[in-house]
Amino acid sequence: MDFASILGIVSGLALIISAIFMGGDFHIFINVPGIMIVVGGTIAATLLTFQFKDVISAFRGAFHVFSQERSKPLEMINTMLDLSKVSHRNGLLALANVETNSKFLKRACNMMADAASEEFIRRTLQTEIDSLIARHYTVQDIFKKMASYAPAFGMLGTLIGLVQMLSQLDDPASIGPAMAVALLTTFYGSMMSTMLFLPIAGKLRSRTMMEVQNLEIIREGAISILSNDNYLNVYERLSSYIPEAQRQSVSAKKGKK
Repeated sequence: MDFASILGIVSGLALIISAIFMGGDFHIFINVPGIMIVVGGTIAATLLTFQFKDVISAFRGAFHVFSQERSKPLEMINTMLDLSKVSHRNGLLALANVETNSKFLKRACNMMADAASEEFIRRTLQTEIDSLIARHYTVQDIFKKMASYAPAFGMLGTLIGLVQMLSQLDDPASIGPAMAVALLTTFYGSMMSTMLFLPIAGKLRSRTMMEVQNLEIIREGAISILSNDNYLNVYERLSSYIPEAQRQSVSAKKGKK
């Protein structure tokens, strides 16, 4: 589970709910028709914009992002360094027997074991990276669109509430409560956008950048191993993907082996 995401969601909701309780009755912030307008309208507009399967995939992808930890670049560099040692000890053919959960890494190992050309490996793996970026962009775009739809439907609900309020101007006592109800849909839309959809889109983008970085490390590491580079050369080629402080820790770890 992504601790930072859970902490952000819980703390944000706790602050908003605490502010509501401190300001008065919590029940005045509950309006079922307003929730129906914002939630239903946002979902409907999203389904009109994207294919149903893409929307389902987006929510499934968001769940995996928040529930699963991704491999860090440092860990991936260490993996490629280990593969470099396997290659030098047992030859490229031994890489075909490498067991990994990463289909991308397994594909790279198989191509190295087959002694594919550097250009073929680079072009094949880069095409897969580009395809992943395109798929992830669609998922991110879905949540960005929902972040724009929610406030828009919140304003639409407010306009509906104002129309209903203005139709009852002959009863001055009802104007205040009616205005409060009208503004609730704007509150719902803004909260859903800023506390849900935009953070999810941002988290998806950061995870995509990390995943692409890991795939690029695999690509460059595979090409370096294919060129029969030694352990240190593989490390030097991949070290630009991590901060300077972490490069030193990797180098120190190598010296202990």
